[in-house]
Amino acid sequence: MHPFLAPDFHVRWSTLVPEAIEPDIRHGLELAKSAIEAICSQDPAAATYESTFLALETATEALGHGWGRLNHLDSVSDNPAQRAALNKMLPEVSDFYSSIPLNEPLWSVLKSVGEGPQTAKLDAVQKRFIEETLADFRQSGADLPPVRKQRVAAIEAELSQLTKQYSEHVLDSTNAWELVITEEAKLAGLPESAVAAAAANARAKGLDAPAWRFTLQFPSMFPLMQHLHDDAIRRQVWEASSMVGGYGEYDNTPLVWHILELRHEKAAILGHEHFADLTLLRRMAKTGADALEFIENLHSRILPAFHADFRQLAQYKAAKTGQAVDLLEPWETAYWAELQRKENYDLDDEALRPYFPVDGVMAGMFEIASRLFGIAIQQKETIHLDRTSDIEHRTPNVEVWHPEVSFYEIHDSKSGAHLGSFYADWHPRESKRGGAWMNSLHTGSPGEPHLGLIIGNMSPPVDGKPALLTHREVETIFHEFGHLLHGMLSEVPVRSLAGTNVPWDFVELPSQIMENFCWDRQSLDLFARHHETCEPIPEELFAKMIAARNYLSASGFMRQLAFAKLDLELHIHFKQWLGKDLDTVDKQILADYRAPLKTHTPTMLRRFGHLFSSPTGYAAGYYSYKWAEVLDADAFTRFQDEGVLNPETGRSFREHILSKGNSAPVDELYRRFMGRDPELEPLLVRAGLAGGALT
Repeated sequence: MHPFLAPDFHVRWSTLVPEAIEPDIRHGLELAKSAIEAICSQDPAAATYESTFLALETATEALGHGWGRLNHLDSVSDNPAQRAALNKMLPEVSDFYSSIPLNEPLWSVLKSVGEGPQTAKLDAVQKRFIEETLADFRQSGADLPPVRKQRVAAIEAELSQLTKQYSEHVLDSTNAWELVITEEAKLAGLPESAVAAAAANARAKGLDAPAWRFTLQFPSMFPLMQHLHDDAIRRQVWEASSMVGGYGEYDNTPLVWHILELRHEKAAILGHEHFADLTLLRRMAKTGADALEFIENLHSRILPAFHADFRQLAQYKAAKTGQAVDLLEPWETAYWAELQRKENYDLDDEALRPYFPVDGVMAGMFEIASRLFGIAIQQKETIHLDRTSDIEHRTPNVEVWHPEVSFYEIHDSKSGAHLGSFYADWHPRESKRGGAWMNSLHTGSPGEPHLGLIIGNMSPPVDGKPALLTHREVETIFHEFGHLLHGMLSEVPVRSLAGTNVPWDFVELPSQIMENFCWDRQSLDLFARHHETCEPIPEELFAKMIAARNYLSASGFMRQLAFAKLDLELHIHFKQWLGKDLDTVDKQILADYRAPLKTHTPTMLRRFGHLFSSPTGYAAGYYSYKWAEVLDADAFTRFQDEGVLNPETGRSFREHILSKGNSAPVDELYRRFMGRDPELEPLLVRAGLAGGALT
């Protein structure tokens, strides 16, 4: 038995133990190598689409399942034995995957079929699959001479190990820090929910009361930065968070430079000036220069509003303290911004929490999806097991990896067909990496269900109360659910073109468009209900929420532009920056993008998992968030024009976007939905940045 490779749709997580990793992954490698060898050994003259391209699709299926499950557990349930076993197998698995497009016999037989006359009889999706596969191989070095192929393979293997090490440093340095407060007076300003969560955290660690324990996990840390009156404690927390991945054994500085260097070398070998051009070759932006121009254009349009944000915030602090106007410290910005927001709009985020119990948010979100996309979502009974022997194999309950995890099925409302199932895991743990994400565990063949998961680190339940979320956390859940729908509603018969397997600057459209429903009154009434009274958000509170939506919006907008600018500059102009101090590089690149603060913030690069936690990931692609915001803001205007919960509009979005994956060029898919190319202005209008000097 090989539990990591088991074909079970409902994964038996309790059987995925560290001692099974090496034998299972090795067996998966053997199966994959044998399947690829069979493709290579056939007579090219007799080879067919089915015996080559489709066979390659299934060749790595078992290995992909096993490796995907293992990497998922690494993200949500890290432990030393599992980490060691994964790291032992990582070089072999990386070597294997990087060898596929560099396999000369395989490339020869694929070209023979893909460029042969028999493709004329194939349908449009099959032809696109061939085109994309051949392009993938060429972009990965299939046409290189043997010596250069070997170097590309070596670079890929090294990048896999370095980026894994980078991620471990971020997780471990995050968990290495804690703040325990034993004097209640020092908690002044902190919301009751944050105080209760910190007390529960301290109890869980066996600390004697009175004690309140805080960590660098976002739901624990951010309330301190936003609400705590004690400036010294806020500074202490800011300094600790700024040093994640940046000190001692966890220092990612050399890894950042080494990863950038290897990416640059790989791009050069493959005939590109820099890594950004290699990465964007088949994305909507096309080139690094075009992506950078997109970011810099937005930057120039919002820069006046960005500077105005910080000028008025500094003036507000001066007025409230009686001090002269001066630059703010980085540990002061969230605090004074929250005070001003409360004063200007009479809105406290904590007043919204009671209306966002996580289960109610999920149920209402499902109702919105049901109305728009013609689906029904039902929660299933689950069970968490530490060992297989704890229960009989025939339990009707779906097994999960942690007691907090829930499981759901999605069915088509008309046909009743089982479209997919998914896990949801929403609360922080020390064994779980930060952030929020969606992943696919299995892409079903036509007529078969898909399997996915959505993960986050939201406010946990405390003292017997349900988990009560902030509005931003609600947006995050809707965001990840949008990604999930892109996977679950896919109807593409070829797995590598299905679901979220689309160009990176298009993949955020389904996720970001879902966030819009968190601001619509009709939509909110379906999920924003008080956890005790079931009453909707009062109209007065809703009006305040809408009024405050774009408070300091230029600052949040600029933060995303800064990340994208830093990413692109480093990957485009790598040689210009190589050998310089990382913080100095950050300061120079972002001179016009950073807030004017008294103390310079250490660079994000040492803890920027989007760029450095995988060989490619969002590297040279962070601009995709803003690119897709243009798409989502523009596409949502159709919902607004036709009715936000109009089922015909929703069905059209499902038909042209959610179900189509990468089965056609994504700019064409967008035009099918909107009837035209995307327009920039709706994004600026939504952010309140479209008027006056900014036009």
